[in-house]
Amino acid sequence: MSQIEKVLYTGKTHTTGGREGASRSSDGNLQIKLSSPGTSGAGNNPEQLFAAGWSACFIGAMGLAARKMKITLPAETAVGAEVDLVNVDGAYFLRARLNVILPGLEQDAARELAEAAHQTCPYSKATRGNIDVVITIV
Repeated sequence: MSQIEKVLYTGKTHTTGGREGASRSSDGNLQIKLSSPGTSGAGNNPEQLFAAGWSACFIGAMGLAARKMKITLPAETAVGAEVDLVNVDGAYFLRARLNVILPGLEQDAARELAEAAHQTCPYSKATRGNIDVVITIV
């Protein structure tokens, strides 16, 4: 692990009850019920939360890359993240698809921007080599 120069932020949550429980942040801004994927529970599941966090972070990384590349990030920029919970021979894994929406950008510029973001986004770094990830320019 690399040497940490400066911690920018620490997200703190407290979760009880696992996939059928609840989670709240230390500052009280996040208070959610949890439910397992595919159930009729009223809560969110960890895969949804991971997808939301990753897509938000990825947009931020594209913003940084756009500034370096002297490209204006379209106002309608969006990322649709899909995180699958899969079972292979009794073992659970994740896989993901990031559907990048950059209206008005040429396909080559959009692809270059998404690839640059994928190299710098902390979520992308954390998952690299650990789960299958497909990035598509929509």
